[in-house]
Amino acid sequence: MIEVVALERTFGPLRAVDKVSFTVNEGEIFGFLGPNGAGKSTTIKILSTLLRPTGGTARVAGHDVVREPAAVRRALGLLFQDPAVDDRLTGRENLELHARIYGVPRRERAARVDDALAWIDLEEHQAALVRTYSGGMRRRLEVARALLHRPRVLFLDEPTTGLDPQTRRGMWDKLFELRRGGDVTIFMTTHYLDEAEGCDRVAIIDGGHLVAEGTPDALRRAAGSERVALATADDDQAAAALARFGVAPQRTAEGLDFAVESGENFLPKLVGFPVPIRRLLLRKPTLEDAFIALTGHGIRAEEAGAKDALRRVAQMRGRRT
Repeated sequence: MIEVVALERTFGPLRAVDKVSFTVNEGEIFGFLGPNGAGKSTTIKILSTLLRPTGGTARVAGHDVVREPAAVRRALGLLFQDPAVDDRLTGRENLELHARIYGVPRRERAARVDDALAWIDLEEHQAALVRTYSGGMRRRLEVARALLHRPRVLFLDEPTTGLDPQTRRGMWDKLFELRRGGDVTIFMTTHYLDEAEGCDRVAIIDGGHLVAEGTPDALRRAAGSERVALATADDDQAAAALARFGVAPQRTAEGLDFAVESGENFLPKLVGFPVPIRRLLLRKPTLEDAFIALTGHGIRAEEAGAKDALRRVAQMRGRRT
């Protein structure tokens, strides 16, 4: 449903997307995972024809995003990262306006709006101005609006940012419901690792580069079969001792963390360990472990640096940030 080949986008000296290639299959939830500033939103803007690529090609529902932008737009629904509903209109008026703009046949509009309001549980609030809605209600309205014209592809740019945990879960219930229906392919960007776990496949993007792609299980295997978390009286000395076992531990706020093929075979090696062990935990790897193993840093660690880089680029353009 989506084909991306060697996609590039630059902003002056900043290479926001650097030769990214991937495909998205029909009917799946595909997650684009990375820290803020990694290139996620730039990619989704290119795929939704809001931004022209500097190089490479991209096709959505069989249409080239540069040569056939109108056909691409007819095939997609888009949920922006920032709120995009008109808060001076009611919930129903927002949906009716969208239906008219997207050419939903007049005889079908009322029924589709009714169905959409029922699906997002806003029937009782349809006559209220959107400015009176909570953040979760607005987000649900935006999802319904994006689906009203029955697109083949739904783009979601950080769809749950700023929502409380209960509303986030409700949003995911709706996404899983859409997947079960099989009528729409979902492409979403996120920096939430728990959301990436819910996707059929995940692509990790970092610094504009596609680092890895696969199912969450396949990506977790990149972090080793099992993980050992170790806290000692002297983590520097412990790291040096572990090197003799061929282990290269990563530093964490709690101590040391490293991958092993078999915890059952490795843990006996710690008998008589030269540094007193204060805490020892053996666990299966998480998607966060995979992200760290593949990129060399945590997903949160790069956010401040990415924002600083964008600020410097803006300053070079003469804009204030």
